[in-house]
Amino acid sequence: MQHLELRQYRNITALELQCPEELHLFVGPNAQGKTNILESLYVLALGKSHRSRSSRDLIQFGKTRANLKAKVKKNNQNERLEVQLFEKGKKVIRNGIEQPRLSQYIGSLPTVLFAPEDLALVKGSPQVRRRFLDMEIGQVNRTYVHHLTQLTKLITQRNHLLKELGKSRQIQSALLDVLDEQFISLAVPIWEKRFRFLALLTKWARKIHETITQNQEELMIEYVPSIQIHGEMTQTELQETFAQELSKIRGKEIQRGSTLVGPQRDDFSLKANQLNLHAFGSQGQQRTAALSLKLAEIELIYQEMGVYPTLLLDDVLSELDDSRKTHLLTAIRGRVQTFVTTTNLEGIDPALLKQARIYQVRQGIITELG
Repeated sequence: MQHLELRQYRNITALELQCPEELHLFVGPNAQGKTNILESLYVLALGKSHRSRSSRDLIQFGKTRANLKAKVKKNNQNERLEVQLFEKGKKVIRNGIEQPRLSQYIGSLPTVLFAPEDLALVKGSPQVRRRFLDMEIGQVNRTYVHHLTQLTKLITQRNHLLKELGKSRQIQSALLDVLDEQFISLAVPIWEKRFRFLALLTKWARKIHETITQNQEELMIEYVPSIQIHGEMTQTELQETFAQELSKIRGKEIQRGSTLVGPQRDDFSLKANQLNLHAFGSQGQQRTAALSLKLAEIELIYQEMGVYPTLLLDDVLSELDDSRKTHLLTAIRGRVQTFVTTTNLEGIDPALLKQARIYQVRQGIITELG
């Protein structure tokens, strides 16, 4: 990231930052706009916010639109990114050309966000972990985003049909047969990419986790699908297994008016020394696992894309104890451009502070400190 420009975004009227340096620190009390800056970078990276589904929420109060622009350098190529937000939609633009699909835009600014709510990756709901999978795989594989978008639309259509069939007490439906074929054709590549992603993530996360725990714990990540499938199955085996499952539960789905199986119902589990961290892990173990996942993301994106992602640390340092904080800052030093929000600078290595650009944030106004 070389340059950031915001207009009428949340509580920020106007902001221009030259930001080629490695470390940028935004300091100030809570509710002043620090997180808004990091959120804007996330929106520029993925075309959507991690905090809100509505574009309207991202536009400054009383205004009708917001503009976000960035200049980035990736593989010695300069790119201009822009997201225009309107009350009822958005445009994503790369190098002056509007991208008709979000999948054609994502990946221009690889980004990893680590926020306090990411600690819920371990102890939160399956929906939280699915979102993590979808956002991160989407950055390294654009076809995944397209398949996922199509799947979401299909499930909405399928659920509507299931409800209608339930009212008429029908079991057989030619239209449902067609939708099931489409469902299978979209679900299988999504499963294949999720299995591959988690296998790669596990490789990196285990090493990082062992280092943080001083070889006391072994981390395992296991995909938990809604049907009996596994990562070693061929594409044909996945298709046949899913088709059989859909046929078997058709009556139940029609009765409930809802799609009961598929990638939208899946989860993944994290274990340390075979202990399920979601159910039985201590807070310290859960935080170590979450940190391992985030640091593993950085390595995986580098492996897949050949560039290190931009790292966004949103008030996460205060949530980590000294040992985890030290490991995090040591792991990224000299490799990853990092944007950090914090209420104070305590616990940050003075040597790092000397190399950083530090900004004060108050009521949406950002001032660089000397």
